[in-house]
Amino acid sequence: ATDGDFNVGVSSDADMVRLIEEKRQYGIFLSVLGFGEGNLKDSRMEKIADKGNGNYFYIDSILEARKVLVSEMGATLFTIAKDVKLQIEFNPARVESYRLIGYEDRLLAKEDFNDDKKDAGEMGAGRSVTAIYEIVPAGTNEETRSVDPLKYQKVELWHRSGNAELLTVKIRYKEPDDDTSRLLSLSVTDLNKSIYECSSDFRFCASVAELGMLLRESSFKGDGTFYQVIELAKNSKGADKEGYRAEFIRLAENCLSLATAMADQK
Repeated sequence: ATDGDFNVGVSSDADMVRLIEEKRQYGIFLSVLGFGEGNLKDSRMEKIADKGNGNYFYIDSILEARKVLVSEMGATLFTIAKDVKLQIEFNPARVESYRLIGYEDRLLAKEDFNDDKKDAGEMGAGRSVTAIYEIVPAGTNEETRSVDPLKYQKVELWHRSGNAELLTVKIRYKEPDDDTSRLLSLSVTDLNKSIYECSSDFRFCASVAELGMLLRESSFKGDGTFYQVIELAKNSKGADKEGYRAEFIRLAENCLSLATAMADQK
């Protein structure tokens, strides 16, 4: 637990990373909990946790402390898979274009997926990870940035086959004490559902992604609004035993209040 302002012993980022990577080879994983305000070195703490095959959390409230150190302690302290990589291949007969929402600092080159020497993320016991893609279905009239058709990719074969697969998900991971990755692969079929027919978890994730795009003033936010975020989150809140979703809704409502106040001042 630290504020990230290291002033005793090894203090430079480069020396610290080398030390952590050296210890990592002996099966020592490092997780970091950030505390404090003002002088918090958030990016530094996240970096060393990544290099240490561990997790990074910023503890800003009692609720967050209870989540990290009580409710999800197993996921925080016990790594069950290291160097976890995810790769998506979309069926060009069904997807015109796509983009990953977020994870800009986690992207790997496509060649790195099969390279076991490339460091990637870790998964704790009981933890789940969500990646959201925005897609444009093939055959729509929506305008997208285009490139010349690939000469040697036999897209027309997929069109003629009538294959219902939307995408294939591939995951590589290593056991905590192993250096050779294992591969999992799953094909996903398009069920042609609207967002309101999807699970509450999916809808809540969508509201989180939409809020992120609004706060960043993303050029991809479309006609999204804070009102829409709040409505979608409330309708997908579910049981929410730990109160995390209620906390998100309060955050979205605060964002709406601030945005409204700023608009009134103009």
